[in-house]
Amino acid sequence: MWGLLEGEPGHVRTEGVFALDGFFNAASQAGIYLLARPGPYINAEVSGGGFPGWVQRIEGSVRTTDPSFLNSTKNYITTICEIISKAQITNGGLLNFCLEKDYMAAIEQQFRDAGIVVPFVNNDAIALGDWAPGTGKGAVDIYGFDNYPFGWGNGRKSGELDQITDLLTQYNFSQHQSMRGAPDPWYMVSNIFARVFYKINYGFRITIFNLYMMLGGTNWGNLGYSSGYTSYDVGAAIIEDRQITREKYGEIKLEAQFLQASPAYITSKPHSPCSGCYTNTSALMTTRLQGESTNFYIIRHLDYIVTQSTSYEWQAATSQGNITVPQLGGSLTPHGRDSKFHVTDYDLGSVNLIYSTAEIFTWRRHGSKSVLVLYGGEDETHEFAVDSSLGNATTVEGSNVRLGKRGATFVVQWDVIHSRQVVHFGEDLDVYLLWRDEAYQYWVMDLPAPEPLGLHASPSRTNSSVIVKAGYLLRNASISKNTLHLTGDVNTTSTVELISAPPGCCSDMLYNGNRLQNISNTNGRVSGIVPYIDPKLAIAELESLEWRYFDSLPEVQPTYDDDLWTSCNRTSSNNPRNLTTPTSLYSSEYGYQPAQYCTEATLLLMEKRNICTCLPREATHMAILSGSIPPTSGPGKGILPFKNYNQTLHFPQSLQGDELYVLTILIGNLGLDLNFELNTNTMKLPRGLLDYDLSGHDSKSDVSWKITGNLGGEQKAYHLPGALNSTKAGWQTRTPQEGLSVAGVGLFATTFSLDYPQRYNIPTSVVFTNSTAVDENNKSGAFRIQLFVNGWQFGKYINNIGPQTEYPIPEGILNHQGENYLAITFWTLEENGAKLDGIELQSKAVVQSGYRKPALVAGQTYSPREGAY
Repeated sequence: MWGLLEGEPGHVRTEGVFALDGFFNAASQAGIYLLARPGPYINAEVSGGGFPGWVQRIEGSVRTTDPSFLNSTKNYITTICEIISKAQITNGGLLNFCLEKDYMAAIEQQFRDAGIVVPFVNNDAIALGDWAPGTGKGAVDIYGFDNYPFGWGNGRKSGELDQITDLLTQYNFSQHQSMRGAPDPWYMVSNIFARVFYKINYGFRITIFNLYMMLGGTNWGNLGYSSGYTSYDVGAAIIEDRQITREKYGEIKLEAQFLQASPAYITSKPHSPCSGCYTNTSALMTTRLQGESTNFYIIRHLDYIVTQSTSYEWQAATSQGNITVPQLGGSLTPHGRDSKFHVTDYDLGSVNLIYSTAEIFTWRRHGSKSVLVLYGGEDETHEFAVDSSLGNATTVEGSNVRLGKRGATFVVQWDVIHSRQVVHFGEDLDVYLLWRDEAYQYWVMDLPAPEPLGLHASPSRTNSSVIVKAGYLLRNASISKNTLHLTGDVNTTSTVELISAPPGCCSDMLYNGNRLQNISNTNGRVSGIVPYIDPKLAIAELESLEWRYFDSLPEVQPTYDDDLWTSCNRTSSNNPRNLTTPTSLYSSEYGYQPAQYCTEATLLLMEKRNICTCLPREATHMAILSGSIPPTSGPGKGILPFKNYNQTLHFPQSLQGDELYVLTILIGNLGLDLNFELNTNTMKLPRGLLDYDLSGHDSKSDVSWKITGNLGGEQKAYHLPGALNSTKAGWQTRTPQEGLSVAGVGLFATTFSLDYPQRYNIPTSVVFTNSTAVDENNKSGAFRIQLFVNGWQFGKYINNIGPQTEYPIPEGILNHQGENYLAITFWTLEENGAKLDGIELQSKAVVQSGYRKPALVAGQTYSPREGAY
């Protein structure tokens, strides 16, 4: 993200937490292909869409070919591409490179000149075919676009994919932001969504499919944009705290493994979807992908909101002729919102799967035997057929399997039940018949190959993988001296079973370095037990700790010296909004980017009662006159959805004429606006004061203004570890539960130690409970909190808005075996102040893990800040 790396013009940071080499190395070791999307604009619900705040000050329009904008990007592009170019797939890493649209030709050459050689892709916000291959100057190598069937929010949206069928069938194409989740209130996009809508995408034979988001994120620091909050989990498959307990994770794994095991999909030709074709009912929609021999049929309800079941027969075109399925009686049934892959003439090595109505999880051929894993939904009936030359099934494990011979095919029909069923065809083929929920526990683990392949996916891996049933999570597998070594996680005592492996493997299994218990061998499957040992977990009780307090808003005190503040003296601005004040009061003009900052006005009052009208830009603010006057907080404590707000401050009658007064306005923002649409410059919408008027004065110039900011956390750096040892801070003993009795800002800090057991993954969060009543009407005060853990800002809590109260802190930021420093800035917005009812550390899971322990993230420690005031 440009805004993270070049916070100051000309200074691109690529060291410490901003270093990319470690990330690239970790991805390579894990066998993960990378897609680079460096921008300059990335959207992504980050502040300014990824632009640095100082871009607000450039003369030209952003996201255009304006020279001032393009010139502003050069230093960033040159620096970042020097790093990215070393990680391209030509050097064993990066797969492709995503560009912006609409000034494509202008930046393509910049990236090529900087050493990028991998294919260029784009991300069309609406699938219109802009910059698709062959469209002229600036065309990319692979066309890509967004797809959010429900929109970025809540509600049903017409399927734009159905409207662009002709376009998509012309190209190999990609989706670089396909809906995996969305923000509140529709953020829990389910596994059913994945089953239906992802398979619509596969019906167009999509070749690159990037889910947004696969891993829930966190807007740490001031990363987020104006309409978001700290959590960026958005219902991702992997929860923000790294748990994989959402069913959508299992569903995505099933689909991904199927596509990886199906090379015929890549070369197939998609047909247009049609209702009433290939089935005997018009209630179903079928899309056929026709290959040289293999065919894929994707069958779903015509209307995806349908929830009832529909029985049908399938007309399958096979190498044995046209076959009506099922052949052994009964019917097939999708229950409600569902979509299924049927296949014909699917290659299982030397075995031809003539057809299957059950979905394929994976298959592998080891030696002379193929192993196929099929699955279906609860209460479904499925059928598959193989060539009768394979012979009859020699062994059947399970009681809900029916066998029959039809012409030159041997047919197996089965009812999906919770327990596994297996059909053996001698030494040639084993077919595992699973309930979908049980299939989630199966894993295909690639064995290490010589570099540069390593653990990267490749069709050449047919005989160099293992299929294992192993429960919660498998991470890695390797074979040494006839022993299978597995690395993984369990959250309960689990059975580990080897389903398929290369010839000669394996008579023994180790899990996280320990031999499995009760190892046995049944029908050639080696299995054993991984015992889960529940540790005694001691979590620090934050409310019982000794807390210290420091007044973090000394600016409003009568004795405060503002000589070092920045004078607001700019009489012109490059901002699209024309100035309506004598000098600019936009914070970015003076280098103060969205977070919290103060402005001060020196007023010469000429009447006893005066009115000041100011229009702060969103979020919230608080105004205090000369320290002793009750404050006035911002619009509805930040609730109103207005971008601009006009507020009148009524000064008390007791003020004396011809006296100087200082009006201090504290403004808090959540980030800059996005710039989603072109030629809008919305990220330049200013933060600060837009206008003001002082009654009794004919000229706005009678008021002089200054501005300051919080220097990246807390002005004097007391949010950093070690600050409690500072004797100059004047710390008081006070807890957040005592809070503040008046409007203001205070910093509360404490230390605590953790001693989590080794080899356990323990996601931990800081949780805020309800605020406490502060007046006789049982009303709780409105307040805002910034949460700092070991110096890193990992939470913004707004008690009267929400919705977030729980803030995951990843290991590495949080020290699981040592001391931690916790600080919160507590901004009370009402005259009576506010109190925090409770603050806790909570753990959602204790997972026994083979993970590689993350190192502590190196950050700053406290030392007096030069120039702080």
